[in-house]
Amino acid sequence: MNLLNIIAEIEKVDPEVYERLDQRRAMFKHFAGFGKKLATAAVPLAMGSMFQKAYGQTSGLSQQIKDVLNFALKLEYLESIFYNEGINRAGLLSGEDRAQIITIATDEFNHVAFLRSVLGADAIAPLTANNFDYTGSKGGTRAALLPDVFTNRTTFLALAQSFEDTGVRAYKGGAPLLISNNTVLEAALNIHSVEARHASHLRTMRRGGPQAVAGSPQSAPKSWISGNDGGGPAPAITSAIYGAGTPAAMYPSEANTAQAGVELTGSFVTAAQASEAFDEPLDMATVLAIASNFMK
Repeated sequence: MNLLNIIAEIEKVDPEVYERLDQRRAMFKHFAGFGKKLATAAVPLAMGSMFQKAYGQTSGLSQQIKDVLNFALKLEYLESIFYNEGINRAGLLSGEDRAQIITIATDEFNHVAFLRSVLGADAIAPLTANNFDYTGSKGGTRAALLPDVFTNRTTFLALAQSFEDTGVRAYKGGAPLLISNNTVLEAALNIHSVEARHASHLRTMRRGGPQAVAGSPQSAPKSWISGNDGGGPAPAITSAIYGAGTPAAMYPSEANTAQAGVELTGSFVTAAQASEAFDEPLDMATVLAIASNFMK
């Protein structure tokens, strides 16, 4: 069995195969002794295990990674079902609005499918619309936070932006816990960038005008976050999304102006400008507390 020929054939259809397996140099070093250490009959099994890990199957995932991916999966369900409910509510969205939300909904559905495929049997049970209450009344056990979320476009887009802004910080907060698996980390960062584009686009939809003109973060936000963004679209409900996590030293608020010990504000950089240049991570417990407002 010529292992290098096999890898070369796979490389034709997946140019990133080396990165999926390991760092390129380490992988060739690994190959050098691979055939010598294993009996010929065992080589196919070992190869299968190696590729299973490389392409994201459950085997090889640590419990920490499974926990982080299931956490991400729960958030993706929260978003995916929210958008699906929105595009199926008569009179809520129309025309270009509806087309754009369908695009975002498709992305979120694909995120759910991907995470489930990576986790395999270790994925949480599938969630449905019955698991969520997007009015924030937790199944009628308290006063609704957003009673008109599926009848008012403005409220719907405000909550959509809140979910996406939360997702961006959540993926960034979870990334260090995935660093032991290059394949999973890369995929998570890919999803992170998509969530950021969703957030920016939803902000633009809410603004409905030029981004250079100053506007209210509650009703006409810029495409990016400035400081704590005034607590977000509904400060009484959404301020935690832009605030500090726990511990605050590790998970500062979006108003943070220092990076790696370097204070960025100065003669030519305002606090708002310094904060706009970076997204801040958010810890899992804080993210789940935010999401719990919309779960039964």
